[in-house]
Amino acid sequence: MIVFSGTANLPLAEKMMAYLGQTLGNASVRRFPDGETHVKIEDNVRGGDVYIVQPICTEPNEMLMELLIMIDACRRGSAKRITAVLPYYGYARQDRKDQPRVPITAKLVANLLVAAGTDRVLTMDLHAQQIQGFFDIPVDHLHAAPVMVKYLREMKLKKPLVVSPDTGGAKTAYSYSQLLGTGLAIVAKQRLGDAEVDAFSVVGDVEGCDVIMVDDMTTTCGTLCAAAKILRAKGAASVRAAVTHIPLTEKGVSRLMDDPGIDELVVTDTIPLRSDLDLSQLPLKFTVLSVAELLGEAVHRIHSDQSVSSLFRH
Repeated sequence: MIVFSGTANLPLAEKMMAYLGQTLGNASVRRFPDGETHVKIEDNVRGGDVYIVQPICTEPNEMLMELLIMIDACRRGSAKRITAVLPYYGYARQDRKDQPRVPITAKLVANLLVAAGTDRVLTMDLHAQQIQGFFDIPVDHLHAAPVMVKYLREMKLKKPLVVSPDTGGAKTAYSYSQLLGTGLAIVAKQRLGDAEVDAFSVVGDVEGCDVIMVDDMTTTCGTLCAAAKILRAKGAASVRAAVTHIPLTEKGVSRLMDDPGIDELVVTDTIPLRSDLDLSQLPLKFTVLSVAELLGEAVHRIHSDQSVSSLFRH
């Protein structure tokens, strides 16, 4: 087993290797003066079981191209099997044709990965489960729920209630409610633009509850803040948000600074937080949980041909 990492989230890859008791493979990634990406795999990969850790985030176009080049380099180095480890699958929100003359970019990314030489994909909390069907190769789809649920149970909230901040996340929220043994409520919203959301009603009683909003990702925090506002208006005692991926932007930080009504934001390290964003002044508790052990265990089980589905147990 040989594990390489691109430049998108090197700290996560290093934590994975610490769990596995191994070291990362040597790969040189640099940019030419004109912006082109150059990759050289320094280690021998002939006949090897290769894993490349690279979330498509921060600069998604750059990180995707870097991943494709690394896959191609390993394929031309005669690797026996190449697994793309995507803690965050970029472009996942473009998973359907909901307007005339628009692409299904999530499918395009799947085609590019396969064309480059990927034999298997390991990813976490896809924006839509059906994206797995875009691939004609095996896909191992992990969930951050084991890590999130463990943390939320340890909080011992008095009157917990799981809430989906929109109707699209109702199924995920229901699974969390079953794991935590709580009720379920749903916030109805309408999107006014790419970064503007209006939450207008709540299905369920949240009066006096310690609300846990569950979502797969947030970028501008529009959905979370709009949902938190109406939940507070409906009498929620406290509001927490558990979000797997957080490709946070300046707009998101600005919203969180403006008293969003959220007491704590719990995220994972699938995406590194941008260094240019100052989160120290946020008027809420910001908690980052690591999924490195979960991903590391999945890599170990794939390599040794063991069951990965057992990682879904909580």
